[in-house]
Amino acid sequence: MVFSALALAQCEVMWYFQHVGIASSKSKAARVVPVDIDPSDPTIGFLLDGIDRLCCLVRKYIAAIRGYTLSYLSSCAGRIRFLLGTPGMVALDLDATLKGLLQKIVRHLENMPKPQGENISAITCDLSELRKDWLSVLMIVTSARSSINIRHLEKATVSTGKEGLLSEGNAAYNWSRCVDELESQLSKHGSLKKLYFYHQHLTSVFRNTMFGPEGRPQHCCAWLGVASSFPECASVIVPEEVTKIGRDAVLYVESLIESIMGGLEGLINILDSEGGFGSLEMQLLPEQAASFMNLTLRGSVPAKSPKGISGFHFPGYESYPENNSSIKMLEAAMQRLTNLCSVLNDMEPICVLNHVFVLREYMRECILGNFKRRLLSVLKNDNDLQRPSVLESLIHRHSSIVHLAEQHISMDLTQGIREVLLAESFSGPVSSLHLFDKPAEQHTGSAIEAVCNWYVENIVKDVSGAGILFAPLHKCFKSTRPVGGYFADSVTDLRELQAFVRIFGGYGVDRLDRMMKEHVAALLNCIDSSLRVNREVLEVVAGSMHSGDRIEREANVKQIIDMETVVGFCIQAGQAIAFDCLLAEAAGSVLEEGAPLIHSLLACVVKHLPDEIPEKKEIRRMRRVANSVGVISDHDNEWIRSILEEVGGANNGSWSLLPYFFATFMTSNIWNTSAFNVDTGGFSNNIHCLARCICAVIAGSEFVRLEREHQQKQSLSNGHVSETLDPEIQNRLSAETCIKSTMQLFLKFTTCIILDSWNEVNRSQLVAKLIFLDQLCEISPYLPRSSLEAHVPYTILRSIYGQYYANSPSTQLALLSGSPQHSPAISLAHASPIIRQPRGDSTPQSSVHSSGFFKPSSAHGREQIYDTDSGSIRSIENKHRNVRRSGPLDYSTSRKVKFVEGSTSGSTGPSPLPRFAVSRSGPISYK
Repeated sequence: MVFSALALAQCEVMWYFQHVGIASSKSKAARVVPVDIDPSDPTIGFLLDGIDRLCCLVRKYIAAIRGYTLSYLSSCAGRIRFLLGTPGMVALDLDATLKGLLQKIVRHLENMPKPQGENISAITCDLSELRKDWLSVLMIVTSARSSINIRHLEKATVSTGKEGLLSEGNAAYNWSRCVDELESQLSKHGSLKKLYFYHQHLTSVFRNTMFGPEGRPQHCCAWLGVASSFPECASVIVPEEVTKIGRDAVLYVESLIESIMGGLEGLINILDSEGGFGSLEMQLLPEQAASFMNLTLRGSVPAKSPKGISGFHFPGYESYPENNSSIKMLEAAMQRLTNLCSVLNDMEPICVLNHVFVLREYMRECILGNFKRRLLSVLKNDNDLQRPSVLESLIHRHSSIVHLAEQHISMDLTQGIREVLLAESFSGPVSSLHLFDKPAEQHTGSAIEAVCNWYVENIVKDVSGAGILFAPLHKCFKSTRPVGGYFADSVTDLRELQAFVRIFGGYGVDRLDRMMKEHVAALLNCIDSSLRVNREVLEVVAGSMHSGDRIEREANVKQIIDMETVVGFCIQAGQAIAFDCLLAEAAGSVLEEGAPLIHSLLACVVKHLPDEIPEKKEIRRMRRVANSVGVISDHDNEWIRSILEEVGGANNGSWSLLPYFFATFMTSNIWNTSAFNVDTGGFSNNIHCLARCICAVIAGSEFVRLEREHQQKQSLSNGHVSETLDPEIQNRLSAETCIKSTMQLFLKFTTCIILDSWNEVNRSQLVAKLIFLDQLCEISPYLPRSSLEAHVPYTILRSIYGQYYANSPSTQLALLSGSPQHSPAISLAHASPIIRQPRGDSTPQSSVHSSGFFKPSSAHGREQIYDTDSGSIRSIENKHRNVRRSGPLDYSTSRKVKFVEGSTSGSTGPSPLPRFAVSRSGPISYK
């Protein structure tokens, strides 16, 4: 019966492909009725799958089949001998020829090997004589010349109540073929090698039926298995046929595999589309919940209406019969995906000549390759770069589909996804992973390259002219118009950068950091060139500053070449420094969340690093790693220092004129467009980034200069063992003292230029410049707040801040809302004077009682954060540096302000008067 079923299915399949490519005749004279063949008929897939399954089933249990057959034939010998001795057979009076043939059949059956205790596969016997003798018997009893016909044999033995002699002989004949001809029968009735001549039709029919509405994923194994028998069609006497047919078979398999993997990729993409799992995510939009809440409050929500408003559906929309087609589509796609993965995973390798096709490996490459293509496709939307948080959610959605398929595959696809993300973040040689030195040729993944280029070009350089501004209070960049499809704060706030870190990991952070370092290195080179070109002029300016010759100083300042260009470069460098600081903070928060032990280890190790100059290579490396995750308080200075060390910057004497050069920036025309914004804590033209650049470049160049001086002394003392180096140079504390003195020198001459150039015409510039100096003292860890008080009475700054915050609409809004998260005025109203603690680092500081110094909530430390979950205000401690207060004060009749370090100014009263009328001390007298 099995072989009959195989033969019938084989004939049906062959007939189908013999007619599928032939158009039916339209002639009326045709005697044959035309038959239309539907190439999309899925029945052929069921036939092929049935043949394949039946052949596999027989091959799987071939030993059991042979064992059962041997046992059956052994028992059949006894039954046939019994039937030959029955009275009916004796009465027939068989002739000698027929009787001899029946006796030979019995002897064949009795002489068969017994399967007891033996290996069935090792038993070999030839039963062809048995079948020949039985056919001879049938020929005799069916012959018209024979006196004994087939009815006589049947009637003579059927009266026993058992099977007749004819039935037993036919059964023995059929079962005997399962002993020595089982393989040949399978190859004869189960082989579809002749389909090679129709392999082009096979490919087209497969594509039409496999992924149609009636297609079955499990049929693909049968379609592929057909190719294994194609080489059998080659003639032995024509060697060229073997090569040609083998090549055609390989191409057929590759074509089908390509179609199967395309279908697999299509199923994954259907689930990963907005109409797939994306539609389920849409049910959770906050905008939808807000819309429903508003409608509920208005009482205008229909009780049982499944339709929503503004493009949103009500919960349970998909449960209605007329709307559940999308859910059914998802269920069908998931079912097909899991079935296809399960079938391909269990499928045996396909061997075509010397080619072996393992579908499991093809499936893995397909899934991971599709993940990579999807990653690169969603990296940028129609407008521009995709937001990192959106990109992360899309990656999670695709990964969930891959995990669904992974449950039916005996392979680790999660590790493959990690490898793809790693390759897109870092694709250099593996040896470079263990080197902190930059390799000569560094190749990176296309994804991280595109993202980093976008951030550097559009945020740091602002090539699109979107008006990028750094907002210290909000810890992000803002723009006056969209950058691509989003405003700058939508892609630069801390949450977005954390999503960037989670996607691309530490290698992505390193790549973005390296690109910004390259950009800042070029800007520092421009500063170096400007110092070289203007060296003589700056020396004269420095001398006039020390001598107090205002006229000579102003005359020489006007001779400085390209000052406006250098100021723009410094502002751009400050933007890069601010962005890298945000990136380091995001990397640190992600590291603390994912690997808190490593984060705490770095934070503790940094506190105990030796303070020696020059630093050892290992110490410098550890300090840079810690700085990249934001556990070092002085991030800006360390970052600029590393850049100068890498490029060999600050290597000439002109850098000693750096504080004088920076001081002359106060005469730049950029101050004409500078306006302080209390909402962002910065200026309208990013001039506050200049303060960040000045502090970092002065500190970094001083460290590099001292290290270079030490190396020069060390090289000169090589031949004199008894000569010891100056211990002062080797102390980091002395280096910080030099930095502090340089910063104070810069502050002194800067305030001198500002106050000397003030008049009634440019009084607005004075306000911006004084706020700039106040922010510079706030940013720099080497300038105590009291340093500015020695040059500018703080009453002036207090009046300035008071006017700004009193006239700010955000302050009034904050007073109504009572949330200090949106305005610094509230946090200041609740702030109390504190004694400034000594800094955690080794920078020498004087213990100054700064009870009169307050600051608004800024990017360097917020005193209070509003907890939206509990509705309470909780205080947190800044991680990187002790909070120093500045900005507007709480003016009341019950509070008196006392200044230190020689200043005796003070004021009381409910509010500041215009034009600094409350000031009674300082270098400026007001009439």
